[in-house]
Amino acid sequence: MEKLRTFLRSVADGDLISWHHQSFAANTFGMSLTQVERTILELGLLPGRYQRNRKTISVNQQLRIFSSHVAVVGCGGLGGYIIEELARLGVGRITAIDPDVFEEHNLNRQLLSSPDNLGQPKVEAAQKRVAKINPAVVLDPRRVAFSKLNGFELFQGADIIVDALDSIPVRLELGEVSNDLNVPLVHGAIGGWYGQVATQFPGENTLRKIYNRSVNGTGIEKGLGNPSFTPAVIASLQVAEVCKILIGHGEPLNNRKLHINLLDMEFEEIKY
Repeated sequence: MEKLRTFLRSVADGDLISWHHQSFAANTFGMSLTQVERTILELGLLPGRYQRNRKTISVNQQLRIFSSHVAVVGCGGLGGYIIEELARLGVGRITAIDPDVFEEHNLNRQLLSSPDNLGQPKVEAAQKRVAKINPAVVLDPRRVAFSKLNGFELFQGADIIVDALDSIPVRLELGEVSNDLNVPLVHGAIGGWYGQVATQFPGENTLRKIYNRSVNGTGIEKGLGNPSFTPAVIASLQVAEVCKILIGHGEPLNNRKLHINLLDMEFEEIKY
């Protein structure tokens, strides 16, 4: 390990370690890219891929992000963008949960879908995508449907749970399980031109308050569908919430919901 540290210090350009040197170190010292990236950050250095983060996220905060584990429930419209952005942000471990395979109607909006992978499991596509864009991130694919029965096992060790579901009853179960596990939950929902984002901290019942009049519905997505841009916007807001919680910076959307109307470009805050 000391030889690795010495090497990294010797090749640093200021405080930056290039991807070339990170890969070379992994091969030379027989370590994973994940182990090398952690060592870089622990030395107070910065992998070159994150250099455009530095004005927003400090090296210590980048280490905190890399040391975190985020579980994403759903790998479709919202989940695909969420996983992509979490991996590029540098979240060290992502658990992706979804039982489904890609279908043709997914192609208009789901980032992980393509004609070549129709019929393939969404979690497998997520794993391949993360390995391609940030090989230092570990993605654990779980091809199962979340329920109250398996939630404790699925979210073992998770720091944050992200809701990318399309069923209100299952969302409410997710809110209950996150409370039972004492884990923050970042909620997102989409339909047509519209979406919403909220954060539920342990002990809060934000999802129950949001859906108190429609606990048995499927959400507006089933009726309105979704164009390509709505999941991208809402997923990005969810990832911003995740980042703020992980680094302990900024004001999260707890005890309130942000409603987004992209048709009229209106943003409304609703308090609970």
